[in-house]
Amino acid sequence: MKTYSTTAALRAALSAARRAGKTVAFVPTMGNLHEGHLSLVRRAAREADVVVVSIFVNPLQFSASEDLGNYPRTLAADKEKLFAEGVQFLFQPQVEEIYPEGMEQHTKVSVPAVSEQHCGASRPGHFTGVATIVNKLFNMVQPDTAVFGEKDFQQLSVIRKMVKDLCMPINIIGVATARAEDGLALSSRNGYLDDSQRNTAPLLHRVLQEMREAIACGYDSYSDLELYAKLALKDGGFEPDYVNICDARSLEQVRPDTEEVVILAAAKLGSTRLIDNVTLTLNPSADWGMLAAN
Repeated sequence: MKTYSTTAALRAALSAARRAGKTVAFVPTMGNLHEGHLSLVRRAAREADVVVVSIFVNPLQFSASEDLGNYPRTLAADKEKLFAEGVQFLFQPQVEEIYPEGMEQHTKVSVPAVSEQHCGASRPGHFTGVATIVNKLFNMVQPDTAVFGEKDFQQLSVIRKMVKDLCMPINIIGVATARAEDGLALSSRNGYLDDSQRNTAPLLHRVLQEMREAIACGYDSYSDLELYAKLALKDGGFEPDYVNICDARSLEQVRPDTEEVVILAAAKLGSTRLIDNVTLTLNPSADWGMLAAN
């Protein structure tokens, strides 16, 4: 595996691969890699000849009150995992390579509507930071395919809309959320949980599963379900941010013609903010829905 820290060096290596007729898949990460990240890498390897992984903790998507300084940085272990997966190229730029004139003066990319609700309402500016760095990395890597996890469902929606709106010739692939045996979505932030909190954390997914099952059985009072979920999470020791049932394509309110529903949730457990989601495909020819796989 070859490691590059500058755009020029990475592009030179990728140009040689493309001249040899090879396709390129890209997996952007912030490091502290776990099995969820590695599942993205494996999917990328099935989609293209060459896999590029980036590790960059993007300061633009963190607010002043968030944990940028404490975000886990485990570069040596990350490199070992990527090497074991057969990744050809690691892109590891410094902040100065990404934002040479500083973040305040840097052009920013904003994706309206889909960025403004849910996590966007709770973390103003977050998705502008995400869209900006992903757009820039896409321009640096110029992949044929890019792979993202469905755990960050809203982020995936933002990226898909950005790619569509800006006519980027990139195939965006979402990969199902990787979970621990007890259902907790794998996340770098799980490492912040103490033993007691870790035992409590799977409740978030269980509550979402209960909501999905209720909708699948025909229960359509979504506001009541959202209220039930918040109360259940609060009783379990969480501090709920939001639990929203919405159209999986627009992330807006469910409409009569909605074909797929997503239930999005964010809640704090102690000082750790956890997110999760489940989806449900609605069957318009029946009185109940069909449970989705994740």
